[in-house]
Amino acid sequence: MSDSSPTPRRVRRTRRTLVLGGARSGKSAFAEGLAADPGPVRYLATAVLDPADLDFAERIARHRDRRPADWTVVESADPTAVLTDSVSAAAAGATLIDDVGTWLTARIDARAAWESPRGTIAPDTDAFVGAVEAYAHRLVIVSPEVGMGVIPATRSGRLFRDEIGTLNQRLAAICDEVFLVVAGLPIHLK
Repeated sequence: MSDSSPTPRRVRRTRRTLVLGGARSGKSAFAEGLAADPGPVRYLATAVLDPADLDFAERIARHRDRRPADWTVVESADPTAVLTDSVSAAAAGATLIDDVGTWLTARIDARAAWESPRGTIAPDTDAFVGAVEAYAHRLVIVSPEVGMGVIPATRSGRLFRDEIGTLNQRLAAICDEVFLVVAGLPIHLK
């Protein structure tokens, strides 16, 4: 007599996950849940806090309050440097990058590229994509999806939209899975 019980499916744990979404879509909370299951989490907070910007400081505080106390948090992180540092990678479980948009803004600022031609920050984005692709551990990346709305009225707004759109496409191509979060609901794209 044969056993007719179903064969247990082996759960495939993906290595790289990209989570996209608009402002206040729930993308960070969703990504935090993905990163936390199971094991330790290293949280790369890419935002550079401007103490004069109280609204942004409040937003960052809400993110801090939501994180578990046992997570390792790297503030104002340069994800390219962290991902390529093999010593710090060995100690980490999952690494969560939140988010690519604030990192990109900091790179455009660092190169004073807001009025420069598109592609001026290509060395930075190339290095970041290369670091993501080479990273051998669990990685969850949060990035804004900004190309679904009104065309920005300013050159800097259009520059950011175009650069993040291109970068998101490159990340999606190398990630094992991609989610779009809309109104708190994750949609599995890849």
